[in-house]
Amino acid sequence: MKRFFLLLSMLLLSLVACQNEPADVSFMVFGDAAELAAYENLVAAFTESQSDVTVTLTHIPSQGDYRARLASDFAAGTPPDVSLLNFRRIGAFVAAGQLEPLGPYLNASDAMSPEEFYPVTLEAFTWNDQVMCIPQNISSLVVYYNRDLFTAAGVAEPADDWTWADFLAAAQALTQDSDGDGQIDQYGAGIEGSLFRLAPFVWQNGGELVDDVAFPQQLALTRVPAQEALTWFTELQTVHHVVPDRVAEESLDSESRFIEGTTAMYFNSRRGTPTYREITAFDWDIAPLPRGTQSAGVLHSDGYCMAATAADKDAAWRFIEFANSAEGQTIIAGSGRTVPSIMSVAESEAFLDPNVRPARSRIFLDTIDELRTVPKLSTWEEIESTGSEEVERAFYGEITPEEAALLARQRTEEYFQLAVRP
Repeated sequence: MKRFFLLLSMLLLSLVACQNEPADVSFMVFGDAAELAAYENLVAAFTESQSDVTVTLTHIPSQGDYRARLASDFAAGTPPDVSLLNFRRIGAFVAAGQLEPLGPYLNASDAMSPEEFYPVTLEAFTWNDQVMCIPQNISSLVVYYNRDLFTAAGVAEPADDWTWADFLAAAQALTQDSDGDGQIDQYGAGIEGSLFRLAPFVWQNGGELVDDVAFPQQLALTRVPAQEALTWFTELQTVHHVVPDRVAEESLDSESRFIEGTTAMYFNSRRGTPTYREITAFDWDIAPLPRGTQSAGVLHSDGYCMAATAADKDAAWRFIEFANSAEGQTIIAGSGRTVPSIMSVAESEAFLDPNVRPARSRIFLDTIDELRTVPKLSTWEEIESTGSEEVERAFYGEITPEEAALLARQRTEEYFQLAVRP
């Protein structure tokens, strides 16, 4: 009998000990050292306030490696409990039933409510009327520019309402062969020759990326407004030579050229800000996209997503909830990485700090009403990647814009046919 009670006591003590052990949540992110530090601070603040949950942070510096690792882990059934996904890439995971819908959690939360977020961010992560991930940011594509180079060339800094013609004139004036050897030493601009970078210019010209926005069946770059935008976009390199050709870009990419001061303007989202804040050799700021016949921007937004296989969904949600509370979003905004998706944080000094660059951060907020999203399809990542291959070939003069538009449509038709739609 004594042995029985001894064993029972040990079992009860074991159960109590297990109950007191903190739940563990795995969290995976990508980004540079400044971004990692911000997420480390976020995790530390969360665990300090909620000691019954620990968060194991995995950091993958390269975005490409991160996406490959995440796809591999989900396929193997061993994804992190919480991960950051761009809205353009959730379709495949949602269609495979690999993400836990977070709408019910959000609606029941006392720490935040849907009304606090910029509507376009929640809409971007909504699939079949269900919010799948909680958006952490609402960036747009902007033009980072070297103020010192503009001053040296006698070029006026970009206005808030500048046009395609204004941009091209500035880029031409800032593209220079400094030593007269026939080789360009300073480029006026740098931009990735991809479908995603092209998108806002198509919309600005009154065109569309796809044939039917409500139920897309194919890319529509062959239609006149989109074709005109594609031609203008590619001629920045093939005709005007204000951006590097393929050889120059492969020898040193445009972002690196901007950082070292040999490219005057660079198109990027808010994500580049932490890196550019380390620049000491020159002053820089941001400008909105130059506009075509109308204004339009493209949404850049990452969301905290929960794996459907998360062992402790309550603990995983508590971390996501904290990360997207005003306190959590303020921590990440401090790194410069994000334009907060919570309106009150975006309007606070945590984002609009006048003592740090860029001085014109409000541009990100003033252009929110112009933001559009790419189509919601489970195969959009394949469509975008394949279409970008042809856009890039035209950008570097290997095929014509007309050929690129046709090939992009033909090569992606199967992906549209295979797509799962919300």
